[in-house]
Amino acid sequence: VQLQASGGGLVQPGGSLRLSCAASGIIFNIYNMDWYRQVPGKQRELVATISTTSMTNYADSVKGRFTISRDNAKNTIYLQMNSLKPEDTAVYYCNAKNMVRATLDYWGQGTQVTVSS
Repeated sequence: VQLQASGGGLVQPGGSLRLSCAASGIIFNIYNMDWYRQVPGKQRELVATISTTSMTNYADSVKGRFTISRDNAKNTIYLQMNSLKPEDTAVYYCNAKNMVRATLDYWGQGTQVTVSS
C-alpha cells in the first residue's frame, strides 16, 4: 500500500496551493480519506475528511478556505487550499481508513507547506 502526497511548497500569504494524494494497493472507493497536518512540537491535526460517498467535513480553522475532493477513477484525493495564512504552515499528510475494517489505516509520507512572505 502506498499513499503518495505531493503539491506542497512555499507560497505567500493569501496564495493558493493544491495538494494531491495518489493511492495504490488499496480498493480506493471503500476508503474514507483524510488530510492531516502537523507542526513540530504539536499533535497531528485533522484538517479535512471525505467519505466514500464524498461527504466532507473540515476543521473550523480551514472552513471556507480549503476544499477536499476525490477522484475514484484516479485513486486520488485533493486538497485545494486558498487564502493561505502563515498558521497553515505544516507538513500535510493524507490518510486512508477502510470503511469496514478500522485496522486498515494507512498514511502517506507528508508534503511540506510553508506560507511566508
